[in-house]
Amino acid sequence: MFSKTMTMQSTGVCCNSIARLREELDAAEAVVIGAGSGLSTSAGFTYAGERFEKYFGDFIVKYGFGDMYSGGFYPFESLEEHWAYWSRYIYINRYMDAPKPVYSDLLQLVRDKDYFVLTTNVDHCFQKAGFDKHRLFYTQGDYGLWQCSKPCHQKTYDNEATIKKMVAVQKDMRIPSALVPHCPVCGAPMTMNLRTDMTFVEDEGWHEAARRYEDFLGRHKGRRVLFLELGVGGNTPVIIKYPFWKMTYQNPKAVYACVNLSEAYRPPEIKRQAICVEGDIGEILNSVRLTHICQKAGA
Repeated sequence: MFSKTMTMQSTGVCCNSIARLREELDAAEAVVIGAGSGLSTSAGFTYAGERFEKYFGDFIVKYGFGDMYSGGFYPFESLEEHWAYWSRYIYINRYMDAPKPVYSDLLQLVRDKDYFVLTTNVDHCFQKAGFDKHRLFYTQGDYGLWQCSKPCHQKTYDNEATIKKMVAVQKDMRIPSALVPHCPVCGAPMTMNLRTDMTFVEDEGWHEAARRYEDFLGRHKGRRVLFLELGVGGNTPVIIKYPFWKMTYQNPKAVYACVNLSEAYRPPEIKRQAICVEGDIGEILNSVRLTHICQKAGA
């Protein structure tokens, strides 16, 4: 459908793009937020560098991991060590607040709009920031949930209490064997509810969220909708990016906005309906907010 020639947003028109994004936010009848990992990165959830070294120094020394992702896929010799690593991973990325208020700033921009969030992020930052949980669809899972590793049934389990206990009592990079989680149905080891392969469990909550998202799109079909894409990269474009392009193309009243640190682009087929802003998402959202304040002051 779309040309392979993409158009990037030049920095010279960034201010105009921010002003236009503010105008489209105000005018939109509905806002569909599509959020990728870049949004959480802007909020301070980085997976390498100082933050990684602070919480995983012992694992870095032993295994030479360069980032959290590397350790997450490492075949540890025991489940006790596996969950020592993963409990820290989950705790700091799911149960700790993001260092920067980027999600809260985003909520302030859409709080009074009819909005819905589609995200590939699994850190639950939207709900922690106060977004309505019935307006969220976490397509790729949740760090806060476990599932059977087989899986023998389509159900997920909250892990907060056990994860916090694992973090508190682990010693020498191991948790007590009694804390290793096993499936209550078949006894197999539990694993994270993350979409890494075909064993990913789409439980009833997942399907309910999917239905709410489809209902939202159906109710606003053909209306003035802002598809606001934030920090989406090229790993899974079929979930957010390509559908947003297609829905914008099919609806002359719709607007597609792409905010990204270094990959803000759109296909030429929706040039008239697109806004691309390149830079730190948190700074850009703050600029959009300040633009609104200045507009109100000058009115």
